[in-house]
Amino acid sequence: MAFGVAETSTGNRGLTRLKGSESARDYSPILSLILLAPLLLLLSFSFLYPVGRLLVGSFFTPELSLGRYAKLFVEPLYLRVLWRTFEIASIAMLASLLLGYPVALAMAKLKGVRATIVAACVLVPLWTSVLVRSYAWIVLLQRNGIVNSVLQDVGLITAPLKLIYTEGAVIMAMTHVLLPYMILPIFTALRTIPDDLTRAAQNLGAGGWTVFFRITLPLSLPGVFAGALLTFILALGFYVTPALVGGPSTLLMPTLIGQQATEMLDWPFAGALSTVLLGATLLLVAIFRKVLLFNKGTSNV
Repeated sequence: MAFGVAETSTGNRGLTRLKGSESARDYSPILSLILLAPLLLLLSFSFLYPVGRLLVGSFFTPELSLGRYAKLFVEPLYLRVLWRTFEIASIAMLASLLLGYPVALAMAKLKGVRATIVAACVLVPLWTSVLVRSYAWIVLLQRNGIVNSVLQDVGLITAPLKLIYTEGAVIMAMTHVLLPYMILPIFTALRTIPDDLTRAAQNLGAGGWTVFFRITLPLSLPGVFAGALLTFILALGFYVTPALVGGPSTLLMPTLIGQQATEMLDWPFAGALSTVLLGATLLLVAIFRKVLLFNKGTSNV
């Protein structure tokens, strides 16, 4: 009788696997292509074609020429703008990491209402327009803005400080926009760390800082790398925030590309600038990927 029950349960499991495999079968190549066709067409006409035409136009107008790339590397202005772009993006990424990691750690440790409040503080700015947040920083940092008014009222300064249209203002505004993109990947990595590891380390006599540096931080590095890569790439493409909060001394590559395309009407040179920025970004993505893979390999040793 027991054998019959076992045989019946085995048959049911086999039938369940068979039904699951039939329901999970892949679509045929033709049907898959039909389903993906609208997305592929939208991606091609809205992204691949304009970007490809811009990049090709930087080489052929109408004959092959590398003069625009020579201009970029010969004239020091463009190299300074390129260097400033990577410098400000790096500083904004590091500031987002230093400010975002404690918030992500709090989100992972807190429970109930407090966790909901912290998550809302992280997500609500993410749902707000970048343009609105940039104008908010103008209201805060302008000559007669809130910050200068408060500093004058408490007697710390006698004359308004120049806070707007500086690199510091650009970095603060960019960090404010980038913080959620740093916090969420780190929070996801921290949530995957078992609580048993922390309790075991504490039972063995490890203090709070030892647990953090020997367990929490190493196991959260994949989230740190992912957040750093995401925020750095986004910072390289910032256009609205530097244009509103920064001044001529904080000209970045996206703003320079926009000026060449819309004001100077030099589309080939704008394509050359875009190609250099895209190539540098892809190189950094490859480096980040190698570092992340190396970290995964060493963490498993």
